[in-house]
Amino acid sequence: MPEIDIVLVSPLYEGNVGFTARVMKNFGFHRLVLIDPCTLGEEAAARAAHAQDVLREAELCTIEDVFARSNIVIATTGTVSKSVCHSMRMPFYSPRELRERVQDAGGRISILFGRENWGLNNEEVRRSDMICTIPTADEYPILNLSHAVGVVCCELSNLPLPRYALASPTDMSYLYRHIDRYLDAIHHPAFKRENTMILIRRILGRTNLTVREASTLHGLLRRSEWHIDPALLDRDKNLLQGSGNEEEPE
Repeated sequence: MPEIDIVLVSPLYEGNVGFTARVMKNFGFHRLVLIDPCTLGEEAAARAAHAQDVLREAELCTIEDVFARSNIVIATTGTVSKSVCHSMRMPFYSPRELRERVQDAGGRISILFGRENWGLNNEEVRRSDMICTIPTADEYPILNLSHAVGVVCCELSNLPLPRYALASPTDMSYLYRHIDRYLDAIHHPAFKRENTMILIRRILGRTNLTVREASTLHGLLRRSEWHIDPALLDRDKNLLQGSGNEEEPE
């Protein structure tokens, strides 16, 4: 089973944090991460009930820490797009579909749950690898924070042992940087750059690349760059040496 962090981004109410710890333990999850939380006191402890250990051992960190160390970051949101033209919040998966996407992968997976009043911001969603939304009734679609965590934890409980290791966050960072530079090489229009990189992150984020697969993509990009302009290989030399995993494509 992958290492799954339940990440609460700026939770507003300590009772919700306590209930989240409780429902996590109900389904066998213990890795609670808090980003800029409200003050936690007696109410959080009372709501946690017999999950005091989950609440007590919750990790305080920044959103940057989460993105830097996670193999996959999943944003949960109630606001989705029905159009494939909206790359920010498309495609999206239900918790059950999410299980199918991550069940064979080994690595650190962080699932972001946003603020009770307005969820995750666009930047947090943009940087995430996958989008998850919980199907709800149109007449009342808003879930309590801890209830949303419970639904996701229920679907992801008892995952099998991973079958392969994912590319590390560093590997993926180098690959995205290489792709971004490659867009320069092919004179990709500047006004399309941000949306293109979001789409690339969505595509690669849901493929669960291994280290070998990421390095093969580096090799394909390098070979293409050589055909465009051999000087481009010198430009990217330091970038690729930093990753330590580049390979020629098979």
